Amino acid sequence: QVQLVESGGGLVQAGGSLRLSCTASGRTVRMGWFRQAPGKEREFVATIKRSDGTTYYADSVKGRFTISRDNAKNTVYLQMNSLKPEDTAVYYCAADTLGRSDYYNDYVYRYWGQGTQVTVSS
Repeated sequence: QVQLVESGGGLVQAGGSLRLSCTASGRTVRMGWFRQAPGKEREFVATIKRSDGTTYYADSVKGRFTISRDNAKNTVYLQMNSLKPEDTAVYYCAADTLGRSDYYNDYVYRYWGQGTQVTVSS
């Protein structure tokens, strides 16, 4: 069983930045971030592999968001820059303990954080 604790959400103006953190209580193979806006389905944002740091991003955030990890702290970060109102959502941290290749699918991730709200005002 892996527990995930997120922090770092909040309210920011368009163009601003926020950094989300997620600490896992156990070993993972891959950790990712998903988000869900009101009335929309949950969508993939970014993911990072624990072993070699390989990252993948959704096209909508590429160039603006950066996912990173600190293996010693079992923590993954999501640095969000140039935020837009359409980035407003609840952001969820997720952990995959098997290392499946279809990292963009939420069913790959067995463990989930409680979610943190990110609101970007225009």
